[in-house]
Amino acid sequence: MTHLMRVSALVLLTAALIAPASKASAQAYPSKPVRVIVPFGAGGPADVYARVLAHHLSETLKQNFVVEDRPGGGATIGTEAVAKSPADGYTLLVMSNTHTTNESLMPTKGYQLMRDLAPITAINYSDVMMVVHPSVGAKNLKEFITIAKSKPGQLNYASSGPGTPYHMAGELFKAMSGTDIVHVPHKTSGDMRSSVLGGHVQMMFDAITVLAPSVRSGQLIALGTSGKKRSSVMPDVPTIDEAGVPGYESTIWLGVMAPAGTPKPIIDKLNAEIVKIINLPDVKEAWAKQGAVPMPMTPEEFDKYLRQDIEKWAHVVKVSGATAQ
Repeated sequence: MTHLMRVSALVLLTAALIAPASKASAQAYPSKPVRVIVPFGAGGPADVYARVLAHHLSETLKQNFVVEDRPGGGATIGTEAVAKSPADGYTLLVMSNTHTTNESLMPTKGYQLMRDLAPITAINYSDVMMVVHPSVGAKNLKEFITIAKSKPGQLNYASSGPGTPYHMAGELFKAMSGTDIVHVPHKTSGDMRSSVLGGHVQMMFDAITVLAPSVRSGQLIALGTSGKKRSSVMPDVPTIDEAGVPGYESTIWLGVMAPAGTPKPIIDKLNAEIVKIINLPDVKEAWAKQGAVPMPMTPEEFDKYLRQDIEKWAHVVKVSGATAQ
C-alpha cells in the first residue's frame, strides 16, 4: 500500500468512526440538566420567554432545562460565561439585539458574537413603547419633542443597560427627532422602570405589555409604539412614525445560541425542538396577547440574520454617536 493510499484509508476510517459517534451523541442528548443563561434581569422579556422554552424543552427532551439570570455589563457578563463554557450543548444563551449592537458598541468585550457563539434559532420579536413621566408635561410625541428641543441636555431617558434594545431605541429616536436627551443606563429593566415611575428619569422605551397597566392607570404617559403598525395590545397609542417621527422603527427580538464548536447534530436537534415550541398554537396565542410574533429560523437563516443586524446597528451607533455609557 502506497503512502497516499494509507492516508486515504485513514481519512475514510476516521470519517466512518466520527459520523456514527456524532449521531449517537445527538440521540443521547441531553443526558443531564441544561443551563439556559439569560444575561438580563428577572421578569424581562428574555427571562419570561426563556422560561416558556425551558418548560417545554424539559417536557419533550426529558431533562431539566434550568433558566439562570445573569444580568450586568450590558448583557456581556452572562454572555461571556456561555462563550467560555464547554461546547457540548449543556449551556445555552438566550440573547437579543443587545448582542448585535454590542459588536460595535463594545468592541473590546471578552468575546466576539459570531466567533465564539453558534446560532440555533431566533425566538420572537415585539415592539416597544415610548413613555414619559407625567411631570414632563407632554401629552403627545410632538409636545415632548418641543419640550426636549427647548431644554437640550436637560431631559433624561432610562435603559436597562448599554446596547440594550431600550438604549438603542432611545439613540435612534434622538438621531431621527433631532433632540438631545441624556442616556441613564441601569443594571436591569426593573431598575429602569422604578426610576421612571418614580419620576427620577423622565422617559424610557420598554415592553408594551409591561407598561400597559402603568399607562392605563395614568402613572405614565404613552407617546408612541415602535413598530410599523399599531400594537394590538395598545391600539389607541399611535406609532412613533405616525405621531411625529416619520420612518421610525425599532423592535426587540430574542434568539438562542450555544458555545461555538457545539456539535451540529445537537444544534440541529435544539433548533427542531425550539421551532416546534414556538409554533405551538397555545404558545402563539399567548404570545400574540403579549404583542410577540414567533420568528422560527434554521441555524443558517439565523446566522445570516445576525450578521445583517450587526451591520444595521453598527450604522446606527456611528450615526447617533452612541457610547457604552
